Amino acid sequence: QEQLVESGGGLVQAGGSLRLSCAASGRTFSSYNMGWFRQASGKERRFVAAISRSGGSTRYADSVKGRFTISRDNAKNTMYLQMNSLKPEDTAVYYCAADPTARVGVTIQLGAYDYWGQGTQVTVSS
Repeated sequence: QEQLVESGGGLVQAGGSLRLSCAASGRTFSSYNMGWFRQASGKERRFVAAISRSGGSTRYADSVKGRFTISRDNAKNTMYLQMNSLKPEDTAVYYCAADPTARVGVTIQLGAYDYWGQGTQVTVSS
């Protein structure tokens, strides 16, 4: 069982930046495709970004493309989400997740991710 812990959330003004981190506890982090999802109050959890095991392949939701950057450091068992040009509609709880299967390529499907962190709140004020 992989344990994931997010950090880096907070309150920021529109146009500002935040960097989220997701620290994994296990020794198999480098074997997982990883993803970020977010859930706004009263809404469904939605895909934000995903990254392959090596970091060589990434995918983004259209709503964040060009503003957010996903990355990972397998030596540190950590994944990141750099969020720039934040908007009030980016306000949500952000979750990191791990896909432990041998899937080729990353997926945006929430159900494909077996391990989840507890989430970190991001609030963007206008």
